[in-house]
Amino acid sequence: MAPRKKNLPLLEAVEITAIAGEGKSLAKIDNMVVFTQYAVPGDIVDLQITKKKNSYMEGRVVRFVKYSDRRATPFCSHYGVCGGCKWQILPYEDQIKQKQQQVEDCLTRIGKVALPAISPILGSAKTMYYRNKLEFSFSNKRWLTQEQISSGESFDDMNALGFHIPGKFDKVLDIDHCYLQTELSDQIRLEIKKYGVEHHLDFYDFREQSGFLRNIIIRTTQKGNVMLIVVFFREDKEAREALLNHLVKTFPQISSLIYYINSKCNDTLTDQEPHLFHGEDYIEEEMEDLHFKIGPKSFYQTNTTQAYELYKVARNLANLTGNELVYDLYTGTGTIACFVAKQAKQVIGIEYVPEAIEDAKINAKNNALDNTLFYAGDMKDILTDEFIKRHGRPDVIITDPPRDGMHQDVVNVILNAEPKRIVYVSCNPATQARDLNLLDAKYAVKAVQPVDMFPHTHHVENVVLLEKKN
Repeated sequence: MAPRKKNLPLLEAVEITAIAGEGKSLAKIDNMVVFTQYAVPGDIVDLQITKKKNSYMEGRVVRFVKYSDRRATPFCSHYGVCGGCKWQILPYEDQIKQKQQQVEDCLTRIGKVALPAISPILGSAKTMYYRNKLEFSFSNKRWLTQEQISSGESFDDMNALGFHIPGKFDKVLDIDHCYLQTELSDQIRLEIKKYGVEHHLDFYDFREQSGFLRNIIIRTTQKGNVMLIVVFFREDKEAREALLNHLVKTFPQISSLIYYINSKCNDTLTDQEPHLFHGEDYIEEEMEDLHFKIGPKSFYQTNTTQAYELYKVARNLANLTGNELVYDLYTGTGTIACFVAKQAKQVIGIEYVPEAIEDAKINAKNNALDNTLFYAGDMKDILTDEFIKRHGRPDVIITDPPRDGMHQDVVNVILNAEPKRIVYVSCNPATQARDLNLLDAKYAVKAVQPVDMFPHTHHVENVVLLEKKN
């Protein structure tokens, strides 16, 4: 017999006192911390406890008794359901204060290393329509909100093209308007859904793993390029070509139209073959006097304007004179490598994705940068002591790892290589702080510069300069 669930309490008139990690908010009840979401300091709420542990509880807001004076009105009709942009209810000046504090807390609590004064965070000039890439999923079982269910309305069309509900792999919220990417992105998405419904194309069924329409990815550039990627679960040449030809005719702005046939259980495309249907197999972005090629599998920072600010910070902290050998770890399409190459003697970039490295080589060639080398492979397998002996000891290392941070083997090779300076760019201050603690054996933190790349979310980028200890 399964154990009976405990009846968890409803806490009334609880005051939210602070913002916690991962965008959550918290209150304190009888010296116990209670975590919740979609509330800001100063809100007074009724909380239904959903989890109770010895040291903390989790709960959901069931009623707002009083709204905080610091609360902002959400601008998106999907707020609180799709799971994105959770900090819409915080004024932007409060958001960046919280991110600044998040960086300080992580570096202090986890890093436990000596720190200089942390520079004020660089806020984003654009807080809406700032992303250059979004991915949407098709589903034949759209998520209905509580309001829709309570309305008693009958919903004949259960197809959706939108975002996954947090924690629900098979539930997709149909999106009317998204404030993250340009208006053209909305128009393309809505037209694809309309066409799919009118032509009775099967939207994907996550549980049955069946259907025809699976995903779309829309990428845009400041140059005005648009890449549309359509992912089909199965091949149906007639239906596929009819849809893609309709999109070419309807949206002449699309400069790159690519499709995949992905019949796997998961949505990842790194092991799938892209097929060019229309235009070029890439789009281009500009930064200063540089031009960057971006393919369907290429990583490129999703906030182009702030990426420029981020890269300028990294380049300034690298303090290059033109005589340095620079290693650019996790180089992606070589954006940072190309960005600093004119100030360096040579730049060597390493990246896991082979297609991204091919783009990096093309980017260097197109920008007449003949002092770059690029290698593809797992970082811990490529960056070894033997690699250092063969290519030379770096004077400066710039590293921009994924959220998990750097592998212990990579850290060890960096310590053995003993570059004069390390510029560590991170999208996760917690794992960055852990790595700083490991590097503390030989390196001291000399500068810390947070950068807000993702307004209305709790995510923050952080750039740290480390210098070799005497």
